[in-house]
Amino acid sequence: MRNLLNFLLKYNHWFLFILLEVISFVLLFRFNHYQHSVYFSSANAVAGKVYEVSGGITSYFHLKSVNEDLLDRIMELEQQNHNLEDALGRHLSDSTELNSIRNLPNTDYQVFKARVINNSLNLVDNYITLNRGSKDGIRPEMGVVDGNGVVGIVYDTSSHYSRVISVLNSKSSISCKIVGSEYFGYLKWEYGDSRYAYLKDLPRHAEFNLGDTVVTSGYSTVFPEGIMIGTVDDMADSNDGLSYLLKVKLATDFGKVSEVRVIARTGQHEQKELEQKSLAQ
Repeated sequence: MRNLLNFLLKYNHWFLFILLEVISFVLLFRFNHYQHSVYFSSANAVAGKVYEVSGGITSYFHLKSVNEDLLDRIMELEQQNHNLEDALGRHLSDSTELNSIRNLPNTDYQVFKARVINNSLNLVDNYITLNRGSKDGIRPEMGVVDGNGVVGIVYDTSSHYSRVISVLNSKSSISCKIVGSEYFGYLKWEYGDSRYAYLKDLPRHAEFNLGDTVVTSGYSTVFPEGIMIGTVDDMADSNDGLSYLLKVKLATDFGKVSEVRVIARTGQHEQKELEQKSLAQ
């Protein structure tokens, strides 16, 4: 307390000076119209700048929820687009049917939200760990996608976590096709650039162009038809010369994968059991 009093007594002339300055400014801006208007204009400009910066900071911290909403919307639109394409093929002349496509219930699969908590890019066999497990409904052989395209396939689960075989894994093999063509092949990654994989076993008589879109074929128990994989970047012949080998630029940036969705197809286990039973005979 004594130190505070000594401080105030030592610098009392400075405090008096500041007090008189404050009183002078108050009198100046209060009883002079020009200075009064200048003060309010400047104060509004400063306040506006503060609110602008504050709004930018607030928006930044809400980006995660915005991104999650966008991802849900993208997947919803992709499914609506796929339903519409199917309906166009079946009912080209039935406009009433077409108008009701957007309201069709999605009974083909369930979608679970998850977040990537561990990832690798530079190994021969890369895996991704998710923060959802068997207690959340996740089980092996479910497909994993993000807002851009295919990410991988669930390999194993614990109660609260899942291990995903990334597309960037030598064990990954995803059935896919080129949009506009019913011919399909298998997507494989060769150790190297994480931006590219290869579409193998595409028949020689299949027609395509560089830049064409590659999507899932639907000929598996994991992914529905039409999920984005990437675009054709280059082409070559396979080693035996009987099929094409297409270099595919992946739509998913695996260095930035964060929020994902896990797809559970209805009837997946029944289909797989039937196929395995046929192979065993």
